[in-house]
Amino acid sequence: MAVAAAAALLDELMGRYRNLAPTDKTKDLNWEDPEFCKYYMVKFCPHDLFVNTRADLGACPRVHDDEIKELFEKSTSSKKQAYEDEFIRFAQSMLNEVERKIVKGKQRLALMNKNEPPSTLSAAQTQRNDETIKLLTEKINKLVNEAEAAGIEGNVEQAQGLMKLCDQLKDERETLQKQNDNHAWSQTAELAAAQEKQMEVCEVCGAFLIVGDAQSRIDDHLQGKQHVGYQRLRTSLEEIMAARAKDREEKEKRREEERRERSRREKERDSGRKRRDEDGDRDGDRDRDRSDRDRDRIDRDRDRIDRDRDRNDRDKDKDRDADRSRDRRRRNDDRHSSSRDNDRDRNDRNDRDRKRDDRRRSHDNDRDRESRERDRDRKRSRHDDRHSRRDRNDSYRRH
Repeated sequence: MAVAAAAALLDELMGRYRNLAPTDKTKDLNWEDPEFCKYYMVKFCPHDLFVNTRADLGACPRVHDDEIKELFEKSTSSKKQAYEDEFIRFAQSMLNEVERKIVKGKQRLALMNKNEPPSTLSAAQTQRNDETIKLLTEKINKLVNEAEAAGIEGNVEQAQGLMKLCDQLKDERETLQKQNDNHAWSQTAELAAAQEKQMEVCEVCGAFLIVGDAQSRIDDHLQGKQHVGYQRLRTSLEEIMAARAKDREEKEKRREEERRERSRREKERDSGRKRRDEDGDRDGDRDRDRSDRDRDRIDRDRDRIDRDRDRNDRDKDKDRDADRSRDRRRRNDDRHSSSRDNDRDRNDRNDRDRKRDDRRRSHDNDRDRESRERDRDRKRSRHDDRHSRRDRNDSYRRH
């Protein structure tokens, strides 16, 4: 986590290409790359809303880049709707959790009003439960990422198994949260009973509030991270849904106008035919038919332009995919060439070692041969010496 934060800070200060050499080619920015946060491009990242609170989601594993966000907002691709759908699902899941918390809080207040004994829990156990909840949250996030990766790779069974394990961990975490919530509610109930003040549940974040409390405390709560974060989630979700509803209305309005225009042209054609039958004005008929054909041709040209624009978008996507595959092949070729160079160097070293061994063996053989020749010469000289001495002795005897 600390390394990722330091890298993000360096990228912000020095740029994302801080580690590239001046001669290296920079990569074109593309908001469809999986390293960028989808939630941040749509509106904002929910991981940044509840930092250092009980609802903290942890650090976001993906990159937040304003330039990528601008590219996403300027894009007209249909893939943007998938990103918005994912943001809507995540925001709705968080709002559903806080809604359940609000309902439980109201039920707890109803039980408190009935003077039912609240549950007790020690402070040490509460702290242990909080630590266990944090560990379970990290495991759940890790399992969700692994399940998404398995689903992308096509391992459906593995993804389903990971999601089942994730559900079990969520049940365990919810049980611990219930225990801590019961303990918090019991403390709140005791405090309310001691102060004899009536409590209420915040309709935005589910926190307990004292009815008629000081305005400064109410302002602190309204400016708190949890209250502001959940309010921002609700507002953003409403804005996206309103924008989508507006788009649907505009599309329906355009379709309705097109239907009316077609019906008007059909009526004009019918009325023109009737006038032609009544008046017999062939020149007028040809002019009207020509104008109708011109309008139809204009409509066809407009449709062809739309199809060409769609085809160009598809071609751009294909070119982008081709560039990625070309870069991937180039990297593979570079790795293969480096491996070939390493193999060539290894073969050269082996050849040098083999030649050195051959020279050493030939030198050893020459040295052995010279030694054998010296031994042979030595033996021959001794033999000659013996014969010469023998001949001298024989000559002495004869004399």
